[in-house]
Amino acid sequence: MTADSSSSRSAPSTPVCVLGLGLIGGSLLRVLHDAGHETFGYNRSSATVDAATSDGYQASTDLVATLRRAAETEAVIVLATPVTTIEPIVSDIAEHAPGALLTDVISVKQEVEKVIARAHPGARYVGGHPMAGTSRSGWPATDPTLFRDAMWAVTTTDHTVADDWLAVASIARLAGSLVVPVAPDAHDRAVAAISHMPHLTAAATAAVGAGESDLALRLAAGSFRDGTRVAGTAPALQRAMIEANSIAVLNVLSETIDRLIAARDELRDHGTAEVLVDDGHRARTAYERLHDGSPEPISGVTIGEPGWQEELRRQAHQGRVWVG
Repeated sequence: MTADSSSSRSAPSTPVCVLGLGLIGGSLLRVLHDAGHETFGYNRSSATVDAATSDGYQASTDLVATLRRAAETEAVIVLATPVTTIEPIVSDIAEHAPGALLTDVISVKQEVEKVIARAHPGARYVGGHPMAGTSRSGWPATDPTLFRDAMWAVTTTDHTVADDWLAVASIARLAGSLVVPVAPDAHDRAVAAISHMPHLTAAATAAVGAGESDLALRLAAGSFRDGTRVAGTAPALQRAMIEANSIAVLNVLSETIDRLIAARDELRDHGTAEVLVDDGHRARTAYERLHDGSPEPISGVTIGEPGWQEELRRQAHQGRVWVG
């Protein structure tokens, strides 16, 4: 299958089992089900399961029964709980659905790989991460349109099996997203800069802006609101993703601190903040230019042919996306 061709394989041919029905997992369950695909899920919270089933979706609090169903139906299993919680779940998968293809929607990739290597050696695994979300959480926050036109990272190593990669990529496409093939380490470096670090800068902006009284918060408008939105995410969820990607976050945090110190010194010594403001403006302009209009699709790649993984990654680093 070429990257710029259409095919009946554009939708997964097996059921999808979603483990964890919070904002991301629940939204995925909903969009796949609403598209007519066989989908079922698990959540440890009976309140969440009751809400999902009341809305017409198949869900259970019985993990073992859910995994046995996944094994019987050869479902793709999606890990959709925080990375700090997945090791016992992966161990249960190894016992009850050892042959299942695993993917995930977790915001770090190398740490997930490490957990799977410990708890389920030899597992079929292709990582995933939809770049979508809100500051809200839980089943009431789920939205079947959440992934529409979003970027969905799908990990691609030199050992990735073509059919497994296509199965995971097709789930992202069915959810309405565009696929960005990426190596796990490159993914973690990128999201440290554009996702995890913004949580820390948002937290700093919110904390400093709050000041010693409510005056600043009363005056706060668009720049404060937009710059601190992700600080409203549940602290435990923020910590889970930041701490699981600590090495990459430390690197970008150091660069951020260095830039802020340089801006402070420039403002103190020369009365200007030119360097940082200009660099930031250029970067924001580049972002807007890249996202202006439809992204260029990856082309000329036959999935499964020698070197297909490397070529997907190469074109993704040029800003292209896989559309199936």
